Amino acid sequence: MTYKEKLAAIRSQMKEEGVSAYIIPSADPHISEYLPDRYKCISFASGFSGSAGTLVITQDTAHLWTDARYFVQANEQLAGTGFELAKLIVQNAPEYIDWLAERLQNGETVAYDAKLISVSLAQLLEAQLMPLGIKINSNRDYLDPIWENRPQLPAEPAFLLGEEVVGESLESKLSRLRTSLKKQRADYHLISSLDDLAWLFNMRGSDVKCNPVVLSFALISQEVCMLFIDQAKLSDAEKDKLQQAGVKLKPYEDIEQVLTELPTGASIFIDPRRNCYALYKQLPESVRVVQDTNPTTFFKAQKNEVEAAHTRQTMIKDGVALTRFFKWLEENIGKTKITELSVADKVLEFRAQQEGFVGESFDTIAGYKAHGALPHYKATPESDVELQPDGLFLLDSGGQYTSGTTDITRVVSLGNLTEEESIDYTLVLKGMIDGSTTRYPKGTKGYQIDAITRKPLWDYARNYGHGTGHGVGFFLNVHEGPHVLNPTPTPVALELGMISSVEPGIYREGKHGIRIENLVLTVQDETNDFAEFYAFEHLTLALIDTTPIKKELLEAHQVKWLNDYHQQVVEKLGPHLTEDELTWLKEKARPI
Repeated sequence: MTYKEKLAAIRSQMKEEGVSAYIIPSADPHISEYLPDRYKCISFASGFSGSAGTLVITQDTAHLWTDARYFVQANEQLAGTGFELAKLIVQNAPEYIDWLAERLQNGETVAYDAKLISVSLAQLLEAQLMPLGIKINSNRDYLDPIWENRPQLPAEPAFLLGEEVVGESLESKLSRLRTSLKKQRADYHLISSLDDLAWLFNMRGSDVKCNPVVLSFALISQEVCMLFIDQAKLSDAEKDKLQQAGVKLKPYEDIEQVLTELPTGASIFIDPRRNCYALYKQLPESVRVVQDTNPTTFFKAQKNEVEAAHTRQTMIKDGVALTRFFKWLEENIGKTKITELSVADKVLEFRAQQEGFVGESFDTIAGYKAHGALPHYKATPESDVELQPDGLFLLDSGGQYTSGTTDITRVVSLGNLTEEESIDYTLVLKGMIDGSTTRYPKGTKGYQIDAITRKPLWDYARNYGHGTGHGVGFFLNVHEGPHVLNPTPTPVALELGMISSVEPGIYREGKHGIRIENLVLTVQDETNDFAEFYAFEHLTLALIDTTPIKKELLEAHQVKWLNDYHQQVVEKLGPHLTEDELTWLKEKARPI
């Protein structure tokens, strides 16, 4: 079926059931950011492949709501599908709810699949639409009847990590979680979010591309811990290990039935943003619901000393791989045909040579010239272009290793830069340096670091449409909460042990894109009469191209930081490079 035919088939079902608007979010029953193939509903229906968005279909309109990261990509992918782009003003905000409220009349119906909508979003829809007399049907799936050969749920094996890798046993984590539940006065705790489950059970897998997670649910009380999982994914030894830790294994699909059997008067703790509405609706009316962020989300974000030490070693491996890649690129550009797709393959090849490498932590963003202006660009055979010894090339990539997760963006000059390109590059570098070298008092929030990072760009009337940074997991999801560095006033402080990205950018549509990204670890700095201060330890170890820099735009402290950083890169990576590779790195990392 073409996308227009799919749209017509959805509308036919809507008309038959008297539904005026149908909502298709980017989610699965675990409210994941990155999805198993079975739940890539937006891609199936519209052709849009971005990781964030919502489709809203009526009988005469069909819109994709997404943010500035995807505007250009969405316009390209939606051409001829019958869908149009609706630009989100605020990233991740459900602005389509207001749009529906303005257009639908009293008595009309909005429908969606409750398995794909979070509790908090379902509650928001009800709060804003039902007072207007708009009805809501939360049990409609108009995709499954028209989705031929829909992918099955993944059946890849899962595995457990030892305490020597993660630094804390399952028993210890369960004890901490149960203490937290006591404070919340909750008898039970439902966990659906895959990264929380992977962290809690020290379990990893490959059910979602680039994310080493396992499809599962957990229901935990002071006495019982039930893990709902396809048990064929676990070996007998791993089952025994879980059972010895007090875990009862249940079939993955049994979660709904077990929730209906909770005792009268019990209380259950759920994270409304990370549980689907379908499970929420299974709870008996007599059960009291406590809604807040999963305690494990906070536990997981603060890396222990074992995780931090492993991550530092992982950054050396990743830095070696990238050094070899950029040396290869410099020596082969203009001599061998190199395209955006072949670059992604080459980076993967160098990473795969490193011990403990499992796979990419996200799809590589390899954007040459104008494609660099698409923050989440992914080259396809149709869009793939050849790199030439001219202009800027942006590479945003990362790896999953058994010893940690990496995420790094570098931009390199391939030759003949314009004044505008050099100025933009230098301003982005200034922002990255200022944001990641900030000393800040305990209690500082991500939006404060975001503003500090943007100021060097604001001074020259430049800005970027995405956040400055995100949390990063330990051999887990490359995007991890609860903290985030963006303009939204998220009330989550940066705590010791949190790993964050710092990645300002400048994007000029049709010209070039620049983003420079390092990962940093929140560490203790100084305590005095004023406050307890924290700082960032730089984790990422990789060359930052100095050829595009306009040194006169840098301040003395920024020049010193860059030179000191490059000296550290050479010292840390040097023992793992060949003599030829080290000579090349030293030359590229000379003080400016």
